[in-house]
Amino acid sequence: MTMPNLHIRHAEPRDAVDIARFNAAMAVETEHRTLDGPTLRAGVEAALDDPRHGFYLVAENGGVAVGCLLVTYEWSDWRNGQWWWLQSVYVEPEWRRGGVFRALYDAVEQRLRASPEAIGLRLYVERDNARAQNTYAALGMHETVYRVYEKTIGPARVPDPD
Repeated sequence: MTMPNLHIRHAEPRDAVDIARFNAAMAVETEHRTLDGPTLRAGVEAALDDPRHGFYLVAENGGVAVGCLLVTYEWSDWRNGQWWWLQSVYVEPEWRRGGVFRALYDAVEQRLRASPEAIGLRLYVERDNARAQNTYAALGMHETVYRVYEKTIGPARVPDPD
């Protein structure tokens, strides 16, 4: 699908509904998880309200949101700089393979290069999501030697699939 009116912009509070909807759809599609709606909406709004959490970019076509992503930060003492993490990447199914993610990615990379503290871009991807892995590789990203481990502290807000 061609997108003559594709526009990438920083998300605003009015985008919370679309972003939460995109995140819920992505969780079902990629991890077969149903997220808690109120918790998700509160998390999206918290990120929109506090730039310390990161920032969302929204892709619009003709004024309609068709995709988004979230950038969060990780400080590296080894490199005295900030890694930017791509998270919550989603493009509406009917808009995929048309350049929406590429436009979002390019907008992030442009901002990354302009940030004096930023040293690179990272993301995590589901092991079985070969399509996404191929997309990231085509953009010049590569798999690292690291594996991600986690431990949840406090009440579980999202059911663990394991």
